[in-house]
Amino acid sequence: MEPQRPEPVEPFVWRDGERVIHFGRGVFAQAHTHVGSAPYAVITTERARGLAPLLMEGAHTAHLVGPGRVDELAAELRPRIAASTLVALGGGRVIDVAKALAAADPPRVVVAIPTTLSGAEMTAIHRHATSTPDGAPTVRPAVVINDPAVAASQPEAPMLASAMNALGHCAEAPLTVHANPMAIMVADRAVVHIEEGVRELDRDHLALGALLGGYVIGLSGYGVHHVLSQTLVRYKGIEHSTANAAMLPYTAEWLARFHPRRREMLDRIAATARTTARRAGLSGLADLRVAPSSLPDLAARAAARPELDLVPPRPTPQQIEELYRAAL
Repeated sequence: MEPQRPEPVEPFVWRDGERVIHFGRGVFAQAHTHVGSAPYAVITTERARGLAPLLMEGAHTAHLVGPGRVDELAAELRPRIAASTLVALGGGRVIDVAKALAAADPPRVVVAIPTTLSGAEMTAIHRHATSTPDGAPTVRPAVVINDPAVAASQPEAPMLASAMNALGHCAEAPLTVHANPMAIMVADRAVVHIEEGVRELDRDHLALGALLGGYVIGLSGYGVHHVLSQTLVRYKGIEHSTANAAMLPYTAEWLARFHPRRREMLDRIAATARTTARRAGLSGLADLRVAPSSLPDLAARAAARPELDLVPPRPTPQQIEELYRAAL
């Protein structure tokens, strides 16, 4: 499959059901105008809070999110936030915390302003805050403000690792039992933008590719790649983007064995992931303090995840351990 070259990235406003997505250079400067008139709380990070002085000045309250698990972070913030509008200015962890808070105490509106390429702004995928009632629905942001100057604002190495998370969305979302022609077409287009972004270090293409990848995984869900990566995050404390970048060359190759119709695209994704991991300085899980002795336990935890049923065939614990071992 010959790589395509994408068209230039242009700004747009996308109305998708109950949500609206503002994309393009300059939309971040107008973020405060898209929040609405209700009092709002800003949930952000040390890195991101200095990017939007007007937004911070207008906030009813502002709260910093540090490292940790989304369910625990959201539970800690829950009694301190009363606003009905939550503005999440940060990466996937920050946006997921805002979604978890909105799910725990509805009705709340989430405005997502990504500062990484996680794609979390486009999905209703998140963990619930600890003590959230069983059966509570998940929440997707009602307003997305994606400015490539902000969404792709990380230094080169972590930004490239974050791009591999987005590329992982494109690898497996078209393969799930919930996939449809729209998911497949958008995933393929997202791959083109991410490849261009990685090749030319073009932040506009990276931001658009990540947004489209987030849309696709929001449509279709995920399977083996994200389960294995998330297990590393939760039980080994590895950064989410780093875990995705380390695993994607191996999970994409594994998926290609069982999905011949997508083999050419998956082979492309694996090749891009392998090259990008080297550029980001990621040589393997061993350098991330993952010991071989921990692999059976990691594999057992990953194998218990129900999301593995979404991309058949479901890998066995032994196959999962082999994938982890290959990535050492």
